[in-house]
Amino acid sequence: MTVYTFDSTLDGLLTAVFDSFAFHQQHVTLLAKGEQLPLFANEPYVVMTDSEKAERVWKGLEKYLSKDGLHMITISWLSEERALNQPLFNFICKVFRQPECSGIERNASDLDVLEVRNTCRRVLHEQLRMKQFIRFQKAKDGTYLAVVSPDHNVLPLIISHFQDRFNDQPWLIYDAKRHYGYYYDGTAEPIRITFEDESVVPFDLSNGKLNDEVLSENDQLFQQLWRTYFKAICIKERMNPRKQLSDMPRRYWKYMTEKNE
Repeated sequence: MTVYTFDSTLDGLLTAVFDSFAFHQQHVTLLAKGEQLPLFANEPYVVMTDSEKAERVWKGLEKYLSKDGLHMITISWLSEERALNQPLFNFICKVFRQPECSGIERNASDLDVLEVRNTCRRVLHEQLRMKQFIRFQKAKDGTYLAVVSPDHNVLPLIISHFQDRFNDQPWLIYDAKRHYGYYYDGTAEPIRITFEDESVVPFDLSNGKLNDEVLSENDQLFQQLWRTYFKAICIKERMNPRKQLSDMPRRYWKYMTEKNE
């Protein structure tokens, strides 16, 4: 059994594809570093991520895949699911082994293609929910803050939406799970930011609340008004908890004003 280990980056996976063809190895088990080796496996080959090799593989994909196929790869990768590594590796290898099969990305009868497609759908569904469930708070300096913790790494997919919608306001959307965010000052392009020490940030990562000393007084009032409105429109006789959880899963509640007293 031929086993490759890689650094869990997309460039690393593309390098693994390059190396498998260079070594003429068709049946490769791809594992992230640290994953348990299968029984009776040979010593794994450690893939050394090479940006030039990765670029060559990607240019080849651009030649044989449609834009939808390329989109499917990049979006599914944002899932950060280890279970995707092997199907995605297999799918990319099949693109080069079957170049005459145009539209391979639409072949739902192929289990590898199906897994990549389904993963892509889950990521796109998550980014849609982020657009729906993000709640901003206004700081005294006029900056709007939203803290999120999505299952998948969808921040890169939603930033342009908020830039278009709030293009004249400064805001920060921060992913507490992945410890980075995007800041927009109202004029230039959003920039990716991280904090060296999250213990000193002016908001609570567990619920996204701005500290009282930096929260705008008007925003405190607006938050209370929003909670009151949310309760007022709720008709107890028509409550359907199962439907509510389907439309608004509990994992989003801790960052939502109407659910966070």
